[in-house]
Amino acid sequence: MFYSVLKFVHVLAVILWVGGMLFAHCFLRPAAAQLEPPVRLKLMVAVLGPFLNAVLASIVLILVSGAWMIGKMAKEAAQTGGSFFMPLSWTLMACGGLVMMAIFGHIRFALYKRLRAAVAASDWPLGGQTMAVIRLAVGVNLILGIVTLGVVFLV
Repeated sequence: MFYSVLKFVHVLAVILWVGGMLFAHCFLRPAAAQLEPPVRLKLMVAVLGPFLNAVLASIVLILVSGAWMIGKMAKEAAQTGGSFFMPLSWTLMACGGLVMMAIFGHIRFALYKRLRAAVAASDWPLGGQTMAVIRLAVGVNLILGIVTLGVVFLV
């Protein structure tokens, strides 16, 4: 039962992260593009702040639940006298997730900080340039997230 709860938390956190990126990249961004730069950039700062904080919490849940599930399987294998070999799909999922986390860290702790400062200073050209880099990084992370999900379910 506990393993099922961990798996549920893990998948729910991934859904929040990947689904949020999909929504922001494919629906929010095109709609916001119709707004004037000051309004658009203020909106994106207001939306991204809470979203990035929610993703940070999701990442903690993903790491803790994933490590716990791997540890539980390894412990069960050892208790039965067997060896634990992590399935290829799990290894690929973990690697993809770690790359995504690194990209997220850059978005959250460098790019978003720069965007927020540009908007506070009403530096719309810098804000627009920073938003373009964030858009690219989110696009890369979205593709990695979808590929990682595909690996988990198809490999």
